[in-house]
Amino acid sequence: VSRQLKEEIRRGFAGLEDPLAGLLAMLENSSDWKGKGHSLGYCITTELQLWIKEHPAVPQSGIQLKELQARVLGILSQCPANLLDPLISIYQLHTADRNYLLEHVSHLYLKGDYKEAAILSIKLKLQPDQDVEKMCTPLLLQDKANVVEDYVREHPELQSRLLQILDTWCEPGFNIGNITRPYQGLSRYKPEKFNRRTLSKLVFRLLERFNVDPALCPNVINQRHLRTLNYLFYKRFVEKTMTEENWADHVQSTVGENRWLQGQLLQLLLRHCDGRAAARWAQRCGVSTDLLPHSLAEELQELHIQERVEEATKADNYEDSKKDYYQLPIPRENIHFLQTWEETLQCWEKVLRPGQVVGIDMEWKPSFGMVGKPRVALLQMALKEEVFLLDLPRLLQQAEEEGEKDRLPHFIQRLYSDAAITKLGYGMSGDLSSLVATCSALKDTEKQLQGVVDLLAVDKHVGAQPEHGHGQRGVRQPEKGLSLLVQHVLGKPLDKTEQLSNWEKRPLREEQILYAASDAYCLLEIYERLCKDPESFGLNSDLTESLVGKHGKKPRPKKQLNKQEAPSPSGQQCQGSGVQGWPGRAAVSPRQFSVVCDNMLQGLGRYLRCLGVDVRMLENEDDHRKAAEIARQEGRVILTSGLPYQTLQSQVGEGRCFSVNCSEKAKEQALQVLKHFNVRVSLTDIFSRCQ
Repeated sequence: VSRQLKEEIRRGFAGLEDPLAGLLAMLENSSDWKGKGHSLGYCITTELQLWIKEHPAVPQSGIQLKELQARVLGILSQCPANLLDPLISIYQLHTADRNYLLEHVSHLYLKGDYKEAAILSIKLKLQPDQDVEKMCTPLLLQDKANVVEDYVREHPELQSRLLQILDTWCEPGFNIGNITRPYQGLSRYKPEKFNRRTLSKLVFRLLERFNVDPALCPNVINQRHLRTLNYLFYKRFVEKTMTEENWADHVQSTVGENRWLQGQLLQLLLRHCDGRAAARWAQRCGVSTDLLPHSLAEELQELHIQERVEEATKADNYEDSKKDYYQLPIPRENIHFLQTWEETLQCWEKVLRPGQVVGIDMEWKPSFGMVGKPRVALLQMALKEEVFLLDLPRLLQQAEEEGEKDRLPHFIQRLYSDAAITKLGYGMSGDLSSLVATCSALKDTEKQLQGVVDLLAVDKHVGAQPEHGHGQRGVRQPEKGLSLLVQHVLGKPLDKTEQLSNWEKRPLREEQILYAASDAYCLLEIYERLCKDPESFGLNSDLTESLVGKHGKKPRPKKQLNKQEAPSPSGQQCQGSGVQGWPGRAAVSPRQFSVVCDNMLQGLGRYLRCLGVDVRMLENEDDHRKAAEIARQEGRVILTSGLPYQTLQSQVGEGRCFSVNCSEKAKEQALQVLKHFNVRVSLTDIFSRCQ
């Protein structure tokens, strides 16, 4: 607003006998203020608000103020959002009779102005005196979950009540039609947005947003656990990519003592196993004996003998099953599992030596779509002669008990910020975001990175090269991510059967310890091989210089979008070449790039298809996990967002799942994806695919 206009407005106020009545008369007889943006009416209103603060004697009181309040309430429902707070302040609506305000909001509600009634209730802080189910139901039917969140944001008791209501609607057998039937004629009604799946998503979002105990929503939690059980049975009995011990850990952790889940587990066991195996697993997973059919109860008497035979067979076959995979070249006694600060001191002394090269990896328990970000359970650091496995939860707990909670973060920050130490990783941005979720004191670590080499940047290019004369692989699932890079560079893939382990359970099994050590140590061997002979892997001859010689700060992207997207894989490297990334990162055309888009990114999928990218999109009713199945079967990259990212990234190889910023438009999302994967679009690519 120009200074001249402000002065003119203030002179007008000074000349009025009753400025409050004057403003109201102007608003009642004008319509310019009803539009969005800074109208003249908005400018006059906000100037009066400031002027009143400078002239405290101006505000009205008593009967005259009540009359003005009654009049201003009549226009509030038509006001743009930017006028509500100034008018509420000027006319002191927080001092008005509460019953009168509730009656006015109720009148708006009965007219069908549900959003306006909710927003006015929020502004006037009326929620404690209202029925949260009545106020929020029509908003959910109109797909206005953001208004519902605002409505309960400042009221923990309403958050709990709303979540309990939503959970009741998700109960098996509940007829959602009973909720929707009274609102059939509702304007902007979106019934396709109101189903158990979308309600379940909303519950999980609210649980995380408001930090509410998930036990408050047993139906939604049980259904999510049941989906996890179905996924685990698929991995174990259909895909056959999960070890028995690993599978059992997750099943026991998922079911616990929940009798409903135990019943569901029993049904799945009977569907996938014979009677003897079903009885054995039912016993091992703690299923109550009263849930077992009579035939299975009889099988329990012979289980002990069978288990001894199977255990002996397993021990005989274990070594043979590992011959086709990458083997650690260091002896087992050089792998150290560290749980106390005293044990870690020798580790830090060796790791922090100038000139050291360290392979770093992290493990966490798969979330399977549950609330919260994954927390690192194991930090692996590999040196040439030995590997250190740090029990991060135990070390952090010990440090806090001893009043030294900054001790461990201090050493980790020293490691990542020291340009004289080369840190090797694979998809380090995701690892670092999980590390921050585990220990908030590390939140600035990513800004201080020095001497970091992320091997994810060369993965795609090396993977496109010939096999380099290595031996034939047996029949197994196609290798992905780091395992595929290890196969191309070192000759054999990683054994990833322990990838989805329960890394929080102690003690770790021997298979987990060897897997964790291999994941970190193989980075050292890949790095050494690539530096010695980059050209044989199709990489530029200056690879050594670009990896070793420039440990400067990572280049900043123009706009950081999210932890998974920014910086791009090349953004963490030592070579400051901006968008181009590593010299070895080859550009690909849209026709060589295939993705599967989650169902919240259909606009992005259509846009990428216009550019010539090979796109598959999930339907609205599809479960997110279908994206992982398609990605594995067809070798596609998953594009997703939000909580599903945490679930899906653990089901595919490293770097094969990308989180898109949902607040951006499709064009901006497409630019993120193209830049991240170095996809170059030409004129001939546009509309080269059937739309």
